[in-house]
Amino acid sequence: MSTPLLSVKNLCVTFASRRGDFQAVRGVSFELGRERLGVVGESGSGKSMTGRAILGLVRPPGRVTADRMELEGQSILNLPERRMRKLRGSRISMVMQDPKFSLNPVMTVGDQIMESYRLHAGGGRAAARKKALEMLNAVRIRDPERVMDTYPHEVSGGMGQRIMIAMMLAPDPQILIADEPTSALDVSVRGEVLNIMDGLVRDRGMGLIFISHDLNLVARFCDRVLIMYAGRVVESLPARDLHNARHPYTQGLLRSQPRLDTPVERLPVLQREESWRSGELDPLPET
Repeated sequence: MSTPLLSVKNLCVTFASRRGDFQAVRGVSFELGRERLGVVGESGSGKSMTGRAILGLVRPPGRVTADRMELEGQSILNLPERRMRKLRGSRISMVMQDPKFSLNPVMTVGDQIMESYRLHAGGGRAAARKKALEMLNAVRIRDPERVMDTYPHEVSGGMGQRIMIAMMLAPDPQILIADEPTSALDVSVRGEVLNIMDGLVRDRGMGLIFISHDLNLVARFCDRVLIMYAGRVVESLPARDLHNARHPYTQGLLRSQPRLDTPVERLPVLQREESWRSGELDPLPET
């Protein structure tokens, strides 16, 4: 069996508080191959914190522990910051939710993509500019020469998200973590961004962790899905089987979403059970 791109076992992220330790992520385990892995759940379920822990972006007083967190067999758990910086971007990249808060407002788009590339791949400015134009073309931005000289506030939300994807993929990472990359986009632009990500991941043989709260979107786009609640993975299953999920939390999420094929007068409210939070109900095995 080939070594997975990423292997995580019993990942926990803990923050100290006045009321004692608070576990934002509790015992998360999964493996990622060259596939599209969806991570879904409500706000506060630990989805984004899991991605940040993998990248070493949890700062004190947060504490990250795990039995195992390996990138192609190499441990990346709590690496020194200097070593982790070499991995971020070059081997694992993360597209944040809103490009308005992720792009530098006082640098041009071109300079930011070129800086990302040169930081990890080296080379001169001419090679970096060529790579930046290549990546802008890859994410289907028209007139990339013009866009190179624009500032983030001069582009739309959809174009800003494409620019973020281009910048994160410029150093040719093995894994891309996309944190709600389409939540602020309209339907038509969202479809284009998903097609771009799908094509880039497939053509490059990458692994994708797609963080979202949209179950219907994940069911169509991803290969596998992890369902998170209160920092835990409560269910793991193939994306094509998501609408046949067995865990009551997943079933409740699906029922609470409107559907055009089965309209109802009023959507049901999800009734939570303490056993989901406490861990008394073990996660269901992957089917």
